[in-house]
Amino acid sequence: MSDETRQTESDFPPIRDYALIGDCRTAAVVAKSGAVEWLCLPNIDSPSIFASMLDRTRGGHFTVRMAGGEMVSRRYLEGTNVLETTFAGPDGRMTVTDFMAIAAEGGRRLDPERELVRIVDAVEGMPEAEIVCAPRPDYGREKIRIHSRARNGWAISNSGTHHFVHSDVQLELRGMDCLAGRVRLKAGERRRVIFTCATRDPAIMASAFDGDRKLDETTAWWREWLSQCRYTGRYVAQIQRSVLALKLLDFVPSGAIVAAATTSLPESIGGGRNWDYRFCWLRDASFMLRAFADTGFQREGLAFFDWLMHTTQRTQPHFLTLYDVFGRTDVSEITLDHFTGYRHSAPVRIGNAAKDQLQLDVYGEVINAAVDSIRRGNWLTPSECRLLGKVGGVVCDEWRKPDDGIWEQRGMRRHNTYSKVMCWAALHDLVELADKGVIKVDRDRFVRERDAIRAEIMERAYNAEIGAFVGAYDETFVDATALLMPRTGIIEADDPRMVSTWKRIRERLDHKGWILRYEHGTDGMEGNEGAFGICSFWAVDYLARAGELDEARARLEKLIAEANDVGLYAEEVDTETGEFLGNFPQAFTHTGFINAALALERVEEGRKPDVRRRSGKGLEHGADEEGQAELEPETET
Repeated sequence: MSDETRQTESDFPPIRDYALIGDCRTAAVVAKSGAVEWLCLPNIDSPSIFASMLDRTRGGHFTVRMAGGEMVSRRYLEGTNVLETTFAGPDGRMTVTDFMAIAAEGGRRLDPERELVRIVDAVEGMPEAEIVCAPRPDYGREKIRIHSRARNGWAISNSGTHHFVHSDVQLELRGMDCLAGRVRLKAGERRRVIFTCATRDPAIMASAFDGDRKLDETTAWWREWLSQCRYTGRYVAQIQRSVLALKLLDFVPSGAIVAAATTSLPESIGGGRNWDYRFCWLRDASFMLRAFADTGFQREGLAFFDWLMHTTQRTQPHFLTLYDVFGRTDVSEITLDHFTGYRHSAPVRIGNAAKDQLQLDVYGEVINAAVDSIRRGNWLTPSECRLLGKVGGVVCDEWRKPDDGIWEQRGMRRHNTYSKVMCWAALHDLVELADKGVIKVDRDRFVRERDAIRAEIMERAYNAEIGAFVGAYDETFVDATALLMPRTGIIEADDPRMVSTWKRIRERLDHKGWILRYEHGTDGMEGNEGAFGICSFWAVDYLARAGELDEARARLEKLIAEANDVGLYAEEVDTETGEFLGNFPQAFTHTGFINAALALERVEEGRKPDVRRRSGKGLEHGADEEGQAELEPETET
C-alpha cells in the first residue's frame, strides 16, 4: 500500500488486523501493514484526515513500513498504548513504533495540540524504510496543498486546522497532496516522522529528533497511569489491556467516553448496518463507571459521572440517548456518498439519528450510575439531587410507553422488556435513596409505580409457552438483555424463570460461544449481523450469578482467546469465520469483559458478584449544611 495509485477496493484488511493508539483526545487506527487508516483531528469526533479504512482511494493514509518486507509481529510496549510493529524481509528486520504524544507537565505553550509520532529502528541487516503520507481532510472532501516549510518540514494548507509533517527522512512531494520517501538503514540506525495538528498558527513545528524524548515521556505517562490498577487476579494482563483501551476512548477535556473510535465499520458486510459510534451513550454509564472504578481508576469513573450529570442538565428531566464529547446534542446524521465504505458496505454515516429515539432504559442506567458513583465517594449537589427526583417523575409518567429500546431498532417501537426492567431499577434505586434521606421524592407514587412495573413484567414479559422472558411484551423472540435482569435485582439468577430463559437464549442465540443480541429478523433490517460482543460477556456474568462457575469460566476463557493479537475487541464477531465486525475497538465489549471477569472471580471467592449490594445495606449518608448528600463508599474486603 505504498503508492496510493495501487490501492484497490479489494485491499481492505480484516477489522481484526487493526490496533489503536491515542492521546485521550483523539485516536488513530493502525493496520498491520503499517498504515494509519483512520485519524480524526483535532478531536476523536472531528472530521477525518486519514480514512482509507472507509475508502482506499479517497480516504487518505499515512504509511510507514519496510519496503519488500512483511509484518511478522506486533505488540503494545508493556503497560502502554505505544504500538510496536516488526517487519522482516530479505534485506533484514526493522520495527515501527507508533504513538500519539502525551506531553510531560510544563510542555511548551505553542506546541501542537496533537502529535502522531512514528519511529523506525533497523534491527538486522539493511532494511529499507518506506514512508507515504497522503492526508485527505474533512472525510476526503477538502482539497489540500502541501508546501515546504523548513528543512525536511512540510505544511499542509487546508481550512481551519494547521497540519505539519517533519522527518529526518528526505521526503518528496508527489503531485500537490502526497509526501513520500525511502531510506536504507543499517542495524542500529533510527529514523523518525511526526505528523502534527494545531488549531493556531504559528505553532512550534516539531523536530523529528523530538520523537525520542516524546517516546520516553509518553511511555512513562502510560505506565504511571496504569500503576493505579488495583486488580491482581487471574486475568491481570487482559484486564489491564482493556482498561488501556477504554482510556484511549476517554476524552479527558470533558470526562466523556465514546463508544468506539470509528464510524461505519459494518455489522454486516455489504449491508447498511453502519453507524457512527464516536459519541457518548447514556446506556453505557453504569457499565463504564463500574469497569473503571472496580479496577482502581476512580478518577476516570467519577469524571465520566460528572460529565454525565453536567450533560443531562441541558435536557433535564428528559434524557437523550447520546451526546457528543462536550455534551452537545447536535449530532445530526448524514451520509458520505463519495466514500465506498469498508468492503463496499455503504452508506458511510457521520452523526447518529438514534439521538432522537425514545430509549427508556437510559433512565435506569443513569440512576444506577449515580448510586454507584456516590457510594464510591462522589457528592451530589442540591441541583443534582433535584434532577434525580425529576427523572423519577419522568419514569413514572412514561414507563407505560413503547420505546425504541437499547438496540435502537429504527421504526418499530415495542414494549421492550429491558426498558421496563430499567424503569423498575430507576424507581427502586430512587426509593432506596429517599429512604436514606439522600433525596426527597413522592415516595408513595414511586413505590406504587415501581411495583406496577414489576407486576407487569412478570405477567407480560415471561412467555410460559416458550419458557423465557422475551424481548418485548407479547412477542416470542428472546433477547440477550434478559441476562441482565439479575444484575438489577428484579429477579434472582437461579429463579426457575431465569434458568429456563438462559436455556432458550443458549438454544437460539448461542453460536460457538458467541451470543447474538436477538434473533435474526427481529430488527426488520436486511441481512444478518454478527454476535454482539458484550452479550457474550453478559452470559458469563449471568452464569457466575447463577452459580454455574465451570461453564462461566470456560466461556470467559474462550472469549479471551478471541481478542485480536493486541488484546482488542470490536463490536461484533462473525460467528462462522471469527472475523470482527462493527466499530473498533468497542468500549461496550471491553467493559463487558472487565465486569464479567470481576463478577466471576468474586463468586469463586465466595463474595457477591457486585461491589454494590442491592439490599441497601451500607447506604449510609451524610449531608452538609447546604444539603449536599454523599453516600458512604462501599469497600471490598
